[in-house]
Amino acid sequence: MNEFTDAIQFSQSHEVPWPRDPLAAPANGQVPFGVHHTDPSPWNVLRGPVHVRGGVSGVILQHGKEIASWGEPDRADQTFSVAKTYLALLAGVANARGLLPDADEPVVARVPGIGFDSEHNRTITWAHLLEQTSEWEGSCFGLPDTVDRYRTVSHDPRPPGGVKGDARPLHTPGTYWEYNDVRINQLSLALLHLFKQPLPEVFLETILKPLGGGENFRWEGYDDAWTSILDHAGVKRKMQSVPGGTHWGGGVSISARDQARVGQLMLNGGLHDGTQIVPKVWTKRMTEPCPIAPFYGRLMWLNADGKNFPGASKDASFMVGAGGHYTWIEPTHDAVIVVRWLDSAHAAGFIQRVVGAL
Repeated sequence: MNEFTDAIQFSQSHEVPWPRDPLAAPANGQVPFGVHHTDPSPWNVLRGPVHVRGGVSGVILQHGKEIASWGEPDRADQTFSVAKTYLALLAGVANARGLLPDADEPVVARVPGIGFDSEHNRTITWAHLLEQTSEWEGSCFGLPDTVDRYRTVSHDPRPPGGVKGDARPLHTPGTYWEYNDVRINQLSLALLHLFKQPLPEVFLETILKPLGGGENFRWEGYDDAWTSILDHAGVKRKMQSVPGGTHWGGGVSISARDQARVGQLMLNGGLHDGTQIVPKVWTKRMTEPCPIAPFYGRLMWLNADGKNFPGASKDASFMVGAGGHYTWIEPTHDAVIVVRWLDSAHAAGFIQRVVGAL
């Protein structure tokens, strides 16, 4: 591990300035825990559970083997928008099962009656949702999509287009890219109706456990995000729809080692121990640039110009979550790098130090 000492020490000395206790008041230069604080009222509140976090942790795999770890790599912490990529992988599982045969099909064709029936929304496809170009209009479990219009995030290279929460005029679905957590939550709801099974169960059964992980994993929804669905046996069940992040609480709690396992699955093109868990063509498409947002794939961040993640290769892709969560897939070095609770302002410094040691 000595060759990574500089990168590890750098990450540990640049921890995100959030309190470790999410309910504690910020102190000594800290900022509030989470991202809901920047939302316009009355949406700037938690709606799901949060829990005490650990410090900076990480894992590095190369050629499928762990070559470095630090912090608490087995601690399950909330991972914010890294969960978005997990939704894209679940969509790939649905594709493999024949539940979602064509990502370019309108969502309403398979799951009517859940918010895709209006004149504007009925042309939205699964691909639009996966690429964040859907322009979906509505409310998902009480949260309106307008709360995240004009949203800016750290790896969006474009300047802000307006004031967050303003009712920006909508574009035709597929013609405008915007990072919007409410629309991602609507994707999650649509996948729940496709599977007719809670998504945490599907993710655990089809992805994490086959990879040898899943200990202490949980994926939690908002307190009021429950719906009735007829399961495969025709029995009506109450199921919780889970968010694609921890914007308003809830979301995925997972260990760094399990995050690395998922990253390795992506690096291997969806293949694990001879089993194609997610179709190879699906994982490849996840890392291909969106035509109108080449810095983004299907719920993954890309580095096609080499500038969005300086130091990483142009073939690299990232699962990124607020609070400094990065799962970095680096084909050039046959490596997967996970770092958690790193101040995003110092991500480039960490990346460059890791590349220097690989």
